[in-house]
Amino acid sequence: MKKIKTRDRILGASLALFNNQGEPNVTTLLISDELDISPGNLYYHFKSKGDIVEELFSAFEAEMIDLLAVPDDVDISLDQQSFFLHLLFEAVARYRFLYQDLVNVLSRYERLQVRFRRVLKKKTSAFKSICESLRRQKIMTIEPDELDSLCEQLTLTACYWSAFDTLSHLDDRESVDPGRGVYQMMHLMLPYFEPEHQAYAKLISQEYL
Repeated sequence: MKKIKTRDRILGASLALFNNQGEPNVTTLLISDELDISPGNLYYHFKSKGDIVEELFSAFEAEMIDLLAVPDDVDISLDQQSFFLHLLFEAVARYRFLYQDLVNVLSRYERLQVRFRRVLKKKTSAFKSICESLRRQKIMTIEPDELDSLCEQLTLTACYWSAFDTLSHLDDRESVDPGRGVYQMMHLMLPYFEPEHQAYAKLISQEYL
């Protein structure tokens, strides 16, 4: 069995602690205690908690950029669209500490602000590519100005759903439900689907409850 490197153990434990207790409430001492290693050992790998946050953000950023690279010239089905949303909310859940305290985290780690805004823009662009594909296929009917507004609303929901979901169980941050986020996103788009496609879209969304 391959031994996990100390650096990777630190990142894994930090991510779990950040997600479950909130990043501002976690110290490097708490992380080292969780791993039963000395603070000096942790410091050898990461000079500060900020370095840990930045490396975790880099992993999140790489995953999101890969996921959000939606081609402009392909036909996307409703099944593919819902699966995309499923993957998106799973990724958000894995790095939910970023979203649960977004303004606070970004205000303290200024170097991440531009990078996070880039991710947001890519989300909006991905939603637009999906909607444009559905419109080309006559699955969705929507005017250009409505499309822009819808994509912005989808981005807002994807960004703040994790924080909203956490408010319902602050005593148990491990209890996350990405499926409800997918359900809400599907229903934001539902009014724009052609009637013959709405029933199937509702059926797909119900599977995430």
